[in-house]
Amino acid sequence: MKKNDHILGTRRFLPMFLTQFFGALNDNVFKQSLVVIFTFGWIQHQGLEISTLNNLAALLFILPFFIFSATAGQIADKYERSKLVRGIKLLEILIMLIATIGFMQSSLWLLIFALFLMGTHSTFFGPIKYAILPDILHKDELVQGNAIFQSGTSIAILIGMVLGGAVIFWSQGQMIWISLTVLTIAIIGYFCSRYILPQPIPDQKLTVNWNFLATSVNTVRYAKSLPVVFLVLLGNSWYWFYGATFLTQIPLLAKQYLHGSENVASLLLMLFSVGIGLGSLLCKKIGGTQVNLKVVTIGCIGLTVFAFYLTTSLSFLPTSAPAQVLGLYEVFHSGMAYYHVMLAISLLGVFGGFYIVPLYTMMQAFAPASHRARVVSANNILNAIFMVTASIFSIIILSFLQFDLKVLFNITAVLSAIFSLLLLKYLRPLIAITPYSLED
Repeated sequence: MKKNDHILGTRRFLPMFLTQFFGALNDNVFKQSLVVIFTFGWIQHQGLEISTLNNLAALLFILPFFIFSATAGQIADKYERSKLVRGIKLLEILIMLIATIGFMQSSLWLLIFALFLMGTHSTFFGPIKYAILPDILHKDELVQGNAIFQSGTSIAILIGMVLGGAVIFWSQGQMIWISLTVLTIAIIGYFCSRYILPQPIPDQKLTVNWNFLATSVNTVRYAKSLPVVFLVLLGNSWYWFYGATFLTQIPLLAKQYLHGSENVASLLLMLFSVGIGLGSLLCKKIGGTQVNLKVVTIGCIGLTVFAFYLTTSLSFLPTSAPAQVLGLYEVFHSGMAYYHVMLAISLLGVFGGFYIVPLYTMMQAFAPASHRARVVSANNILNAIFMVTASIFSIIILSFLQFDLKVLFNITAVLSAIFSLLLLKYLRPLIAITPYSLED
């Protein structure tokens, strides 16, 4: 591999980055289009509540991560990864064809089935995309590569959320246009995948265990046998708990505290995504190219401090609802309190980028090369568990205990401080004595 300071312009990195970008884009275009279709009644609900449909959709997208992650990790360690990526991208085209039939026939359950398949597609792609980075990058490029990956994903999520809703509204429910959109993105992603360079096979003798439950247990157990790796995985998963707790509540925050429209909620989500992208890109400048906990520590502090900043900012907003729902123009002309809320959410994204990029880099750096994809699959299983736990946690705080969002955010901030202190306390000495598994 020839070194290049601008890895985004290299053949070894760019095709993988674009493949990942268009995959994340399509996930979010499709998911957001379903949210809009369900919410605004473009498809019959068949007697189901809108909230039930949206929660069911979210559950079915996450469910494959519980079921298939461990098997996906084994497959990614056994077979040549560039061929696997191309096969998975062909599968994405097939899934979008199924979704097209669902859109054109206004078939609710066919669209739900396609969403489950997209979750399965993401489950099998996940271990490959993170396990492949140490193979295509040098050790001193890994932080930069993860930062670009994370930034690209944040941008893809943002564009996907906007595009998915915009196509539905622009076309006034003519489903041919959203069908063409998701199919086109899937085809572009496949053609990008054709330029990914062949990769070495980590463990060709590996026998894939198709017992999903046993494989999942064994995969997590193996990760637990690697102290540094397992602590890093727990750190990653805490971020997903934290992120799910805050992001899920942003629409309610926009409505309840800012008295804003759906566009205001979209603005807050955009600010968070942009913040993550900016924080990710700054990781290398602040922490350098070596794997270390410096930037993670900064991220831990920011995730606690700016959660309190957000709840304090919410306390200064007007409590009485205006005569009509506020749009973007009104929010930007309603006083500094609104700007403090937007700044707080942006900074949560920035420090989230500081937190997550170094941890993903450590996961790749310390995982044995022969088991790297399986370690990523263990990470995905734990992420899914923490995200579901976050949903249950939020329901208990908001619905059963009848607390407001400020209490939920403050409790999460305190838990984040406690978790971060324990993570750094136990992880720092282990990193100092554990060698990398990376090779130049």
